[in-house]
Amino acid sequence: MLTFTLMKPEGILRLHPSGPLTEQDFERLRTEVDAYLMGHARLNGVLVRAAEFPGWENWAGFSAHMHFVQAHHKRVERIALVTDSAAAGLAEFLAEHFTSAEVRRFALADERLALQWLQAAS
Repeated sequence: MLTFTLMKPEGILRLHPSGPLTEQDFERLRTEVDAYLMGHARLNGVLVRAAEFPGWENWAGFSAHMHFVQAHHKRVERIALVTDSAAAGLAEFLAEHFTSAEVRRFALADERLALQWLQAAS
């Protein structure tokens, strides 16, 4: 399950995965982000907040996630990974290789700093 909020004035997308990610999660996300990008050149930032990465419900969820990244990665300035997960290093490594965005990891307790870092991109 993926909940998200698009902070429109700031151009920041906040993602909170809390259960296995589904194809429908990325369809909802794509609809919202594409509508925003019709009137804006880019997203200034994406904040991903997760205590642990929940994985995907199935192959369709994984595939939808990869298609979303492929379609949008060139229009994102910065990505903040907010997590204390042991897998955060791997997530940061992968994000740096699949996007042109600047990627930075923050501890869960530093979510406010992550948001400030993203806001500085605008």
